[in-house]
Formats: sequence, C-alpha cells, structure tokens
Amino acid sequence: MHSFFSSTRALLLGLLLSSATPVLAQVPLNPATTAPVDTTHKYENPAGVSPLAKRPFFKSKLFRAVAIPAVLIGYGAYTFNGGGFYTNQDAQRDIHRLFPSSQSRVADILIFVPYLELGAVALAGVESRDDRINTLLIIAKSEAIMLGSTFLVKSLSHEERPDRSDNLSFPSGHTAQAFLAASIVHTEFRDKSQWYGIGAYALATSVAGLRMVVDKHWQSDVVAGAGFGILSAHLAYLTHRNRWGRKSIGRDVGIMPTYYGNTPGLCITWRPK
Repeated sequence: MHSFFSSTRALLLGLLLSSATPVLAQVPLNPATTAPVDTTHKYENPAGVSPLAKRPFFKSKLFRAVAIPAVLIGYGAYTFNGGGFYTNQDAQRDIHRLFPSSQSRVADILIFVPYLELGAVALAGVESRDDRINTLLIIAKSEAIMLGSTFLVKSLSHEERPDRSDNLSFPSGHTAQAFLAASIVHTEFRDKSQWYGIGAYALATSVAGLRMVVDKHWQSDVVAGAGFGILSAHLAYLTHRNRWGRKSIGRDVGIMPTYYGNTPGLCITWRPK
C-alpha cells in the first residue's frame, strides 16, 4: 500500500513539472536590464528621421531655391558679349522683326505692377502665406539682395547697351525687379491659386521683352536679370526667420464695387479686432 501511494505521488509530481515546463521556459534566467534613454542629442534631429531616410540634395530647399535662377544666370553668362549658339545679335534682330524700335517707357511702370497685384489681392480678402509685417520684411530683404547683386555685376561686366548709352547693360535691373516682385506674388498666393503667379510672371516677361524692344538690353541681360530677381526672392524666403506677429493685420479689410446712381465707385470696409 505504501509503495502504491509513493508511486502515485511521484506520478502527480511528474505531471505538475511537465505542465510547468513551458511557463518556466518563457522566463529568462538573467533578464537584461533596460538601458537608459540617451537624451543628450534629442534636439539634433527633432523629427526623428533617420539620416539614411533624409531627402536627397536635389529635393532640399536650397537646391530648389537656386536651381532655376542658376540656369537663367548661367544662360545669360553663356550668351554674354555675343557668345552662345543663339547670340545677342541674333535675338535682337529677331525681336525687331516682330516689334519695331521704340522709345516707350511703359516698362518703368510695369516693374511695380506685381506689387500692386499683391496689395489688391490682399485687400480683396485673399489670405497670403505671411502676414503683412513679414511680407514687408521679405520684400525689403529681397530688394536689398537684388539691388546689391545686380549693381555689383553691372559695375564688373561693363557691357555696352544696344543703344550705346552706357556700359551698364548686364544684367537688366528692370527685369530683375519685375521677376522679384512676381516671385513674391507667386509664393504668397500659390496655395490659393496658381493664376496669381502666372499673371505676375506674364507681366515680368513683358518687361523683359520691352527692354529689348527699346534697345536698352540684350537677351543675355534680361535672362540673367530674371535669374537675379527670382534668386533674390528665394534667398529672402529661405533665410527669413522673423515669424513674430502672425496675427491678422488688415485681413478684415474688404473691397467691393458700388454704384451711386450712374457713378461707379469702390466700397472699402474694415472690421478692427
């Protein structure tokens, strides 16, 4: 009888051990201690993007900012002083086949029309990318970059104008000014509609053509001038960090056409906050 109970207890102990074996196998004998989180470099890559997953250089902001202006300025330098496969003289001859020489000064006015478009669209209630203060700061910075770079290159290049009036032909300051303003219009309103930028760039292209029609610039001058204008605006946006004052400043201004009897007019409304 004693041997029967002993064998029974041994059998039960064996069954218990065999049922506990899978559970025991899952428990590590020497559990690894969790390493403390290294927070000393947490601000070096705040987005948490692996260096291998970062954007390639041709998708970077800097590359996109300088790519198109570099092509325009490069072509202007390539055709400078009669060089290139399509020379300045060839372009001047072809443009005068379409348009006779003129002394029109309309380009002097058109260079600022994109800025008028910027103000009119903002007064109409279309929200721009930046508030009024930051937009004015970007314009001021863009103008400083454009004026400094174009006048420096003019003084160094000494290219004679087609009408032989002076040696400040390369690059075209009028074209640079027009394309600078057009770039700002495009950047500020492209999220609302691409047509604002298209209209501004069409005006800027008209300025470039008119400067050739009046024999003030060669093709190299206007193409490079467009590059300098676009580059100045892009660099201003790329380096702008004064993001203070982003509350509405004048966004509650409305403008609409009105008629008083037979007299047309404009009604401007402003709701201060």
